[in-house]
Amino acid sequence: MSNPSNNDRFKTNRQLLLYFLHGALPFFGLSACFAALVSLFDMVSPKIISFMVDSVIGEEAPALPGPLTALLARAGGIEALRQQPLRVAILVAAVGALAALCRYFFRACNARGAEKLTRRMRDELFGHILYLPYAWFGENSIGDIIQRCTSDVETIKRFVAQQLTMLVRTIILIVLAVGFMAGINTKVMLASTLFIPVIIGYSLFFHVRVGAAFEKADIEEGKLSTIAQENLTGVRVVRAFGREIYERERFAKQNDVYTGFWVHLIRLLSFFWASGDVLTGMQNLAVLLTGAVLCVRNELTPGNYIALVSYNLMLTWPVRMLGRVITEMSKAGISLERLRYIMNAEEEKDREGAEEPPMTGDICFSHVSFAYKGSPSPVLTDVSFTIPAGKTVGILGGTGSGKSTLMYLLEHLYDLPPENGKITVGGHDIAGIRLSHLRRNIGIVLQEPFLFSRTLKENIGIAREDGSMEEIRRAAVIASIDETIASFSDGYETSVGERGMTLSGGQKQRTAIAQMLIRQTPIMIFDDSLSAVDAETDLRIRQALKSATGDATVILISHRITTLMQADQILVLENGRLIEQGTHRELLAKNGLYRKNYDLQTAGLEEGGGDDAEG
Repeated sequence: MSNPSNNDRFKTNRQLLLYFLHGALPFFGLSACFAALVSLFDMVSPKIISFMVDSVIGEEAPALPGPLTALLARAGGIEALRQQPLRVAILVAAVGALAALCRYFFRACNARGAEKLTRRMRDELFGHILYLPYAWFGENSIGDIIQRCTSDVETIKRFVAQQLTMLVRTIILIVLAVGFMAGINTKVMLASTLFIPVIIGYSLFFHVRVGAAFEKADIEEGKLSTIAQENLTGVRVVRAFGREIYERERFAKQNDVYTGFWVHLIRLLSFFWASGDVLTGMQNLAVLLTGAVLCVRNELTPGNYIALVSYNLMLTWPVRMLGRVITEMSKAGISLERLRYIMNAEEEKDREGAEEPPMTGDICFSHVSFAYKGSPSPVLTDVSFTIPAGKTVGILGGTGSGKSTLMYLLEHLYDLPPENGKITVGGHDIAGIRLSHLRRNIGIVLQEPFLFSRTLKENIGIAREDGSMEEIRRAAVIASIDETIASFSDGYETSVGERGMTLSGGQKQRTAIAQMLIRQTPIMIFDDSLSAVDAETDLRIRQALKSATGDATVILISHRITTLMQADQILVLENGRLIEQGTHRELLAKNGLYRKNYDLQTAGLEEGGGDDAEG
């Protein structure tokens, strides 16, 4: 997707709506044309009935335009119609059939346009979100994002496909109805149209209130979606800790809040529609009474009276709908505003003149300091070190020491301000390296790997579209997962379920290692990715990796000394600072934090505690 990245890209909701409507506008345009024809044919039928009552059944002289007078004469005149009234019935039926045909095309074009609009909204939102910075997802909850991309999209679709197209049809119908009524009797027309400004006025009054209420309800729905999403994806954790009652009560509490806002909104809408019913009844009563008085005074014929009542009834619902459009516009405006927030979020972009240099050189961190947005203290402070190309480096540190942050910065998942230091690969600042090239050449296995709801074969080969079965199996052998896969009844075709929930923690980590190895990147990062495997499997994987990684630069992050002790160099972090570095033997001799961790872990092994086996 090649969208420009600009915070001012969509300055108004109107701009965003027109952007989404690209490709759908022709269908909505045709829909409006057919709506106009439907309205026109609907206007003709009462006129024919009026002519039938006054001139065919009654004795009133027909007041017809010149072309219709000539057509009537060619048909044999009024007497011919009196002798064969079926002709008038056929004419009414023909007009009705044409109206029905136009109504079909109106709905068909409208539905086609609505689906094109919805598809474009979904495609554009999903494609845009994929290119947003990693940090953006930390600032916005996934549940709220999903709610915006589903509920708000549907709200906009309903407004455009139902209310907005209905608005066009309503305006056409009002213009035609008022014109036809004025052509018959201006007094009855005025009695009907005097209520239109009142209906529009009170609709505008409710417009602001409904919009505010809907925005609050939409926000609370996003919170509810977040709770549901977290519990459904983390159902095993909820069950494991017996938190079902707590989570159910938390969901119920938020559901009560959400329901309360919707009840308030429904009350507003109920009052709005009840008021509309009263005004509509008064409008109908005014037309009936005015027309009846004029009939008694012989200022209006019975046929014209029937036509005027028919036109007023046709006018009543569209005017009511006009009020509904105004209130629904509030909801659509809020939804567009929420989608505009996403679409205006700046995408990741390469620096001008970004390069694609070789990624086989030394990795150098120079005076790097970093703090996450909203964090009261820095995660890294003045960290400097060099990782020689082709060497294996281990990183040890406690929770929150900044180990993983170093790797996120190396992959440029977070921007490092120039004043906060520099990271280079082969002498090239990563800020000037094309992002796709940088990440294509860095393989990373996270401590909590994410597997898609696909087969093991698809998950391992997901990073390489051209990966052969032989390469997939080779990566699995190095990651010590091949034998486990072979024991499954479906082998590599075994589905792992959502987030890999059918696999143990160690099996997921080893699958993720195989997933990374198949890419054969020059830089490989293992972010505590052996924490869920037993010590024997850990040793077997490390030995296989040593012979398989070749000239690749390998970075091992771990709490386990045995995982790091064979590394060419070991870095020790504490509270975001680099406090020790050297080989295993050199660090033991320093009697610092590394030696303290070594003594604690080896003491546990000597006592027979060992490492936890994978579950």
